Amino acid sequence: MLPPTVCRVGDYRPLAEARLDPLVRSYLQEGDDGDNVRALEAARLIHRPLCAVGGGHTRIELFGQHLAHPILLAPIAYQMLFHPEGETATALASAAQSGQMVISSLASQALPAIAHAATSEGGPEPWFQLYWQESRQRTLRLLRRAEAHCSVIVFTVDAPIKRAALQLPDGIRAVNLEPGRASSEVRRASGKVFEGWMAQAPTWDDLCWLREQSDRPLLVKGLLHADDAARALDIGCDGVVVSNHGHRILSRSPAALHALPTIVQRVAGRVPVLFDSGIRSGEDVFIALAHGATAVLLGRPYVWGLAASGALGVAHVLRLLRDELEMTMALAGCARLEDIDRCHLVS
Repeated sequence: MLPPTVCRVGDYRPLAEARLDPLVRSYLQEGDDGDNVRALEAARLIHRPLCAVGGGHTRIELFGQHLAHPILLAPIAYQMLFHPEGETATALASAAQSGQMVISSLASQALPAIAHAATSEGGPEPWFQLYWQESRQRTLRLLRRAEAHCSVIVFTVDAPIKRAALQLPDGIRAVNLEPGRASSEVRRASGKVFEGWMAQAPTWDDLCWLREQSDRPLLVKGLLHADDAARALDIGCDGVVVSNHGHRILSRSPAALHALPTIVQRVAGRVPVLFDSGIRSGEDVFIALAHGATAVLLGRPYVWGLAASGALGVAHVLRLLRDELEMTMALAGCARLEDIDRCHLVS
């Protein structure tokens, strides 16, 4: 049963926080995402009355997959921390809303189980978010495991060293990774950066190598500079994700929305540009699309729904955002996603 007090996505946050262990709650909210949220909130939209929007829809095609809306569920680690059904609940919800999820390298459930939940009712194969695994050999083995179940690879590059901020409880771990140290879980003992952590981080040469290893669509996630986006395209990547990792990595990075237009301009329509960081409403989705994004990734808010009500909560979060996006499109005179552009923004 859905909580009767939920009218918008933000209403799920206090319900989730009331159910979570304080340490887990702190882990979920780690990093100050406020700049991302405020940048979206500061944008102003122009309504366009009298436009014929009958028969409008939010459908989109991405890498051969037909989705009902442009709101993808971002990769979030260890989802069994938030609900016993973890990533499989998220997959079921995404499929129920005819959407797409990106499975984290640090998922707490096995890839086959998550993929089965995503596709059992006719949904598309999920996407997989790849963290570099210390060496090419380890990374390739993880890539091959992902390719058996996932259709698109999203290579996260802005967090080459992702330190665990939480002691995981018994029974919860990154079950799809090989035992031992990987670049996403590096011990801190040496205190070294350049000779320690960053010696294991991927480089542009490694991205070139990774591109050669797979015929799956390859996106690079975590770019804020147009030159980096252009270089990724020159290597042969199939898309980019503009993201500052929810301000979890570099606290003084710019709001992701501020970086989006220059990257969109440089990419010039050659590949999809996805936007991540700060989405809290359907209006936010519209604003990101008006700035040139092809689709968006939703992060913390769907985990609020997961923690509060499991798969039903995640599905409800998506439905709320879809309804808000449709309402915003109608008021702005947009019948389809391709109608959304910068003319709907106050300059």
